[in-house]
Amino acid sequence: MRFPDSGRRARLARRHALYPEHRLDDATEVARALVAYHATDASTVHLTAAARLRSPDVPTVERALYDDRTVVKQLAMRRTLFGFPVEILPAVWGSASERVAVQQRAQLSRDLERHGVSDDGAGWIERASAAVLERLAGGEELTARQLREELPALHGRTTVTTGSRWDLANVPFAPRLLTLLGAEHRIVRAHNEGHWRTSRPRWALTETWLANVPEPLPVADGYAALVRAWLGAFGPGTEADLVWWLGATKAAVRAALRAVEAVEVTLDSGATGYLLPGDDLVDDPLDDPWVALLPTLDPTLMGWRERDFYVASALVPHLFDSNGNGGTTAWADGRVVGCWVQDDDAKVRVIPCAPIGPVHAELLDAEAERLTAFLDGVVISSVYKSRMMKGEPLP
Repeated sequence: MRFPDSGRRARLARRHALYPEHRLDDATEVARALVAYHATDASTVHLTAAARLRSPDVPTVERALYDDRTVVKQLAMRRTLFGFPVEILPAVWGSASERVAVQQRAQLSRDLERHGVSDDGAGWIERASAAVLERLAGGEELTARQLREELPALHGRTTVTTGSRWDLANVPFAPRLLTLLGAEHRIVRAHNEGHWRTSRPRWALTETWLANVPEPLPVADGYAALVRAWLGAFGPGTEADLVWWLGATKAAVRAALRAVEAVEVTLDSGATGYLLPGDDLVDDPLDDPWVALLPTLDPTLMGWRERDFYVASALVPHLFDSNGNGGTTAWADGRVVGCWVQDDDAKVRVIPCAPIGPVHAELLDAEAERLTAFLDGVVISSVYKSRMMKGEPLP
């Protein structure tokens, strides 16, 4: 069976809550529609929700994150921070987060020894972890700085550098320990001390933050649950898409596809795509044209590795950095047609990468006004600015 690109674009419009008639009322519903928010850039969570909520405002997102706690930030696939609906955490903890945690623990142990902090990196991690967990046991939420200042067991800084931008001298190891404990779901990012566009988390014990802490699923079951969720939101997609999105091995992905009894379809590219059983009906075209303005690292932009059905390959170097991190994007009928930036007065402005017809241009102007109203004077900055966002000309 063939599943055309037009059907894939219509499906993402509906299932990702981008088509106006399919927008949602609750930030947790948005997370479920996308499997998870990308949360590396703190502002991405709020802007991702804003693009998909009927009446977007900051309190709606904050309520899901900090009051209802139905969306929880968790390090997972590809060592990336996501905001997951709480019910999928057992799958994440038992699979993607576990994989990342094992890697991070080994790397931290090696670096502690390499930088002369301890002759026994593993022992340092155990002592420092015990100190953090004991300090948070009373139910308090503390920042990395507060924990570092209070707990001598966390003392230790880098002393040498190889010259890499990621291997800086005189940087404390405490934040990396907290990141590891978060990956191991022993602690969690709780309230944010800064503005919503910045990341200054306080840390809390997981059992303090969540009313009920579920047990992680076994590895295979966890990956199967994540693949099932991804296929429901992003399918059809290829094995390569899933390997990239999950940050997992081909063997793990293939086992998960078998476990969910995924159905094969043929994509317009000729590649084999996968869908959940009974979900292979091609989506009908949408009644009206539609547009969207999405933030850096938006889950829709970052949902597939093979992106030709929604962004021209020639544009990829101008919209993504060398590590595959996507900047802001402007969409029309399921295709990327440019990006967006803000003027000095915080007004959103669309930068097209190709001529846009008058209907879509008018819709994009209206969406820019809607986003400007949501931002309410807040200027968003990001380390993931694309070449197009920086104003570099197209070839």
